[in-house]
Amino acid sequence: MNKAGHVLNAVLLSIGLGYILEPAGDFGTFQTIAEVSVPVTLGALFPDVDTAFGRHRKTLHNFLVLGVFVAYPFVFDNLQYVWLGVLTHYVLDLLGSKRGLALLYPWEEEFSLPVGVSTSSKWATPMTLAVTGFELLVVALLLVFAPAYVPPELIEHGTRAFGL
Repeated sequence: MNKAGHVLNAVLLSIGLGYILEPAGDFGTFQTIAEVSVPVTLGALFPDVDTAFGRHRKTLHNFLVLGVFVAYPFVFDNLQYVWLGVLTHYVLDLLGSKRGLALLYPWEEEFSLPVGVSTSSKWATPMTLAVTGFELLVVALLLVFAPAYVPPELIEHGTRAFGL
């Protein structure tokens, strides 16, 4: 996907997360949206920094980079939502576009799925919307069903990573 698609994904994801995490539709919902929107959007844009240096969809589109951002909230107690933006960038690139990602970089092989469209396609925006809806559905299902199957200490660590 292109940068506009990643921004659209991040903004819609932030609004959806705000309502999933704080569904009342009151001031708390909008406060949650404001809280997650900037970090998620920054995280969603970060992997494409490798268009300016390195090799695009390799240097910053891999599990090592995602791991660094996932670790930040635990090690430094900040950047709670940035990792989510990075992860959704990868999901959008993997599901939404034809080209793969070098998820195990520096191993050069790119992984892809048999779905997606060209970034210049007229279907790029509808595909972005579909992937965003899928991501929000996964988050909602995790929040509803995970507490019954996941040990409480893992949920506690997960809520810390989310900044809750």
